[in-house]
Amino acid sequence: MASQAPAGGKTRQTGRVKSDGMHEGFLRHRNFYWLKIASGLSLLSMIAYILIDVEPRHNGGSWYGYLLGTIGAVLIVWLTTLGIRKRNMTPKAWSLKAWTSAHVYLGLSLIIIGTLHTGFQFGWNVHTLAYVLMMIVILSGIWGIFAYSSLPQQMSFNRDAVTESQMLESLRSIDRQLHDAAQPLSQANATLIRESLEQDPFGGGIWARLTRSYPKCATRRVHAEIKMFTRSQVDTGDDPLERVDGLLERKASTLARVRRHLQLKALLEVWLYIHVPITFALIAALVAHIISVFFYW
Repeated sequence: MASQAPAGGKTRQTGRVKSDGMHEGFLRHRNFYWLKIASGLSLLSMIAYILIDVEPRHNGGSWYGYLLGTIGAVLIVWLTTLGIRKRNMTPKAWSLKAWTSAHVYLGLSLIIIGTLHTGFQFGWNVHTLAYVLMMIVILSGIWGIFAYSSLPQQMSFNRDAVTESQMLESLRSIDRQLHDAAQPLSQANATLIRESLEQDPFGGGIWARLTRSYPKCATRRVHAEIKMFTRSQVDTGDDPLERVDGLLERKASTLARVRRHLQLKALLEVWLYIHVPITFALIAALVAHIISVFFYW
């Protein structure tokens, strides 16, 4: 709306409300502000690593190694505070979005800082353990970035405006209809339907959920067997097997959608079961690394 004309004949300008950027993603926050900071820090570390002469070679025990190690340790400890920060919502400079953006990009800069700190010297010791744990935390975080930037949209498309509880209720409704439709069937066919009704369609553990692989799915097997019966019979239009066949097809389709939803949900969450525990292990290894350097080196 450009303007409105009130009764007095004067026009009143109404400006469009400016966007406050609330829908800006944390990766693009403030035009990639923290990406620029992290990139500058990483580039400066690499240039200094090349220009500074350390004898006999770069290592974590040199003055430059200590400097990079201190920066890396401070960053690691600060990055772990994101979980605490999430409990305090503020909209200004250090909003949760800004904090998350800094968490992501400064965390990625640790790949450069941490690696240069080692001087590319690795072994079977607590120092390398801390480095490996750090890389696992970073890689799991990278997966988390991908998951949160792509999977929610896929989940929404798969659900098609239907909630998880509604999809599960639809399955229960089909099972009730299958139970009733199986009453006129022969004993053998009724037993087949019972197998579909009694099996947990989501059993198989976390691996089955992540891969959406259910090789022992009773519904799929029973549907294939019932389909063989219906194909060999003349379609009379009122055959109970035809109704059961249709219900099994609906159940298989609904199961596929629910399993896809649970797969996406698991992929969205599973990285946290690696990222968070390994972060605590990293802190422990970092403490051991620092103590061993200052007291036993």
